Amino acid sequence: MTAKNKERPLYRVTFSRITGTDDNGQQILARPVEIGAAWSRKNDKQGAIIALDIIPTDLVNRNGVLFLVPVNTASEGSKR
Repeated sequence: MTAKNKERPLYRVTFSRITGTDDNGQQILARPVEIGAAWSRKNDKQGAIIALDIIPTDLVNRNGVLFLVPVNTASEGSKR
């Protein structure tokens, strides 16, 4: 196992397709699907690197939204 495989991502990247609008004109989103992760950069550089496993075709057509969801390390057995 490499060093990168031992590290946890900062965020999980999810995508939700826009399925319509409600009576107030707000977008209705489908259930989010995890499509990748965001990892911290090396050597104390700011920001993150996003690695996508899937690129939704609806994203190209601007028919969806991306979410960055913080990785919850507490539920994965590690202590804060």
